Amino acid sequence: MGTATEKATFRAVAVLPEIPVDSALARLFKQPRARDRTHWFSLPGGSKLFGQGDASDDLYVVRTGRLGAFRREDGQEPHFLGIIRPGEPAGEMALIAGVPHSADVYALRDSEIFAVPKAAFFEACDADASVMTELARLMIRRTRQVARRGPVGDPSVFGFVSAGSPGPIRPVVDRLEREIAALGYEVTTVGAEAAAAPTEWFSEVERVHDFVLYVAERDETAWAPFVPRQVDRLFQVARGDHHPEGQTPPPGAATLRAQQLVDLILVQPAETVRPVGSEAWLDATGAARVFHVLQGANEGFERLARVLTGQSVGLVLSGGGARAYAHVGAIKALREKGVPIDFVGGSSMGAVVAAGLAMGWDEAEMDERLREAFVNTSPLDDIALPLLAMTHGVKVGERLQRHFGETQIADLWLPFFCLSSNLTTGAYQLHKRGSLRHSLRATIALPGVLPPATDGQNVLVDGAVMKNFPADIMRAAHLGPIVGVDVTTSRSITADDVARPSSVWRWIWSGQWRLGPPIVSLLMRAATISTGRDLAAAREATDVLIQPDVSSIEIRDWRAYDEAVEAGYRATIEALGKVTRPIPHLRRRQSLREQATDGVAMTPFMATTRAPAE
Repeated sequence: MGTATEKATFRAVAVLPEIPVDSALARLFKQPRARDRTHWFSLPGGSKLFGQGDASDDLYVVRTGRLGAFRREDGQEPHFLGIIRPGEPAGEMALIAGVPHSADVYALRDSEIFAVPKAAFFEACDADASVMTELARLMIRRTRQVARRGPVGDPSVFGFVSAGSPGPIRPVVDRLEREIAALGYEVTTVGAEAAAAPTEWFSEVERVHDFVLYVAERDETAWAPFVPRQVDRLFQVARGDHHPEGQTPPPGAATLRAQQLVDLILVQPAETVRPVGSEAWLDATGAARVFHVLQGANEGFERLARVLTGQSVGLVLSGGGARAYAHVGAIKALREKGVPIDFVGGSSMGAVVAAGLAMGWDEAEMDERLREAFVNTSPLDDIALPLLAMTHGVKVGERLQRHFGETQIADLWLPFFCLSSNLTTGAYQLHKRGSLRHSLRATIALPGVLPPATDGQNVLVDGAVMKNFPADIMRAAHLGPIVGVDVTTSRSITADDVARPSSVWRWIWSGQWRLGPPIVSLLMRAATISTGRDLAAAREATDVLIQPDVSSIEIRDWRAYDEAVEAGYRATIEALGKVTRPIPHLRRRQSLREQATDGVAMTPFMATTRAPAE
């Protein structure tokens, strides 16, 4: 196919098979002004088409292959914006606006690109205004999709390669294929038997299937480098009970790794109670996420099928002190209604409940552990001379140790994250790896109430200070529907809640001191107030928003467990009753068969936009 620097003037009438010949974009190439100055060039997989901040001098159209768009923000991982498929343009927003590109665009596989110079493009638009009209519609759709519904052009081609010595991985991929087919999609698995097939064969396979799974075994040295250059996302498959000795990155996957598009599947023995050693595998593979599947069990494979098809459900839980007990009731209701929970995250006390869910605690264990840790005796009664905080934080640390032990986040059954607020950098800190209890200690370190946590020279406090309801964080890395439970919107503290006790001795004698002095309520509420802008962004990211009425619960009343749980349960049942489709289907893409039945002509522009969830 050549290199990215090899260009050829494209003088024939361009008819791209993926673009309807009567579309405005196809007519662009029929305009002599554009046709005679259009260049064709090849872009090898992993190469950058243009970078964030580069000048916008050309309109690019993908002829074959696929491009991925990513945005970089200071101190954060690359944010995946979407996939650009054959027949679709790239760089059109910056070109028309006359501004530098706002994203990096890479070739996810060997691609062929048409480049129309800016001047030729605008001259062609003057001759046929419908070209600009169609591109304007596309830009509006893409902008709305990214802002409200997540990435455009959902991934549909996935690769699977061995990591370590897991034995044959084709059975794992075949099992996953069956689960995807059970969801109503056309899916096929392609192995080394296709190594000699021409490029057109791969394009046709991908065109007639909703999902294509490429798999390479460890000893297929000629085929293995091809797979990462052909896929939208790569999965490395390993044995969870093995150690990653001498593991090297898969050949051809450098760009996918750089853009956080490589994941890890750890196959765990059937008798595994909780995975161990997953952090070492993440270090060895450079994977962005880890998924655990248990041999002989369906749950892990069903979850992976939902992840690949954009039907996995993310649950986000807000902070809110004792009011966060409502999350327990919400989880109970979701389980009763059969809503799967595939990803989970939260801030402050919401992160503690989320961690219990990711640990695999069932309803009874969740109830028992939270009562022991927070309800039966106050976690905040080890009052200290307030040099750093009003409590020593020893009791909280001991209880986190007792219930979460030395568990690493990577060893949780569900992908989990929590947030703390980094006072050193002035930004939130995302915890996706490392010690679970240390991360939880940071996310609940309410300023003035608990001493701050530290990470090297960084000072970390309660995640709610900067982002109390991190649904937008879940959306940035999650294609499926998101259920959010926010307990911070109810009527909060009043003047009565922060009134000075009439008698300090009576206050001590009554046992109210175990809740902490009234200033604790003031500090807790101050830390869990989100700005209107942040709250609007977080709520916009959710597909189902649940807001329990916990206004009658004092934010530091750790004994109000049953009342809060019941409020969360009722609110969730009510919210689910208003949803007209199963939660996993809220973002479900139509299969090719369904599109044909509905009489939908799938142009590339339509493929990048879907109707919003009901």
